Amino acid sequence: MQRKIITTGDGSKTIHIEEWNEQYHSVHGAINEANHVYLKHGLLFFLSEIPKNREVSILEIGFGTGLNAFLTLIEAEKRQQNISYTGVEAYPVKQEEIEVLNYPELISTKYEKEFNTLHDSTWEKQVEISKNFNITKEQKFFKDIAHSSKFDIVYFDAFGARVQPELWTEAIFKIMYKALKPEGVLVTYSAKGSVKRALKSVGFEIERLEGPPNKRHMLRAIKR
Repeated sequence: MQRKIITTGDGSKTIHIEEWNEQYHSVHGAINEANHVYLKHGLLFFLSEIPKNREVSILEIGFGTGLNAFLTLIEAEKRQQNISYTGVEAYPVKQEEIEVLNYPELISTKYEKEFNTLHDSTWEKQVEISKNFNITKEQKFFKDIAHSSKFDIVYFDAFGARVQPELWTEAIFKIMYKALKPEGVLVTYSAKGSVKRALKSVGFEIERLEGPPNKRHMLRAIKR
């Protein structure tokens, strides 16, 4: 499929897939969306609910450009919070695409080396990226995830249901539910009715929250 790098509303780059007319991140601002959905309403919400200094484990559905992982790494260092991160991606982003992404330039050049290491690190192996952050990248389809009660948070950042509806089904959300620990949190940019119903049907408690820029709502789901 034809892919090109585009600039989003906050100046950050993302990848556009022309056949689908779909992007890896919001055209209204890749960094703004990631901070709002995954950091503010995912990681920071979870940290506010647990004792300090407890290690947190995160599963990202759609590692993609590494933006969510990069922002999480920086937050881990700022807070001296140990985070173990697993990013699942069936089709890793190409090196030439990574080289033109401007996330360190816009977020923090202090962590440019760590951003590159996120992408350079070996797949299927846990790698320590910084003092407080390690990552395991798994190249597989989401349907093949087999973790059980391992994660505190799921960043559900798959391509939209318009182009890949099979990724937003009860079957996939059952896998997410199983992968989370009790009281674990799933956050996603989508607030479609069909997504809410699928999450509820597998046992999640749902909250509809204010969405990122130019999007009315997003969802947070908790495993009770």
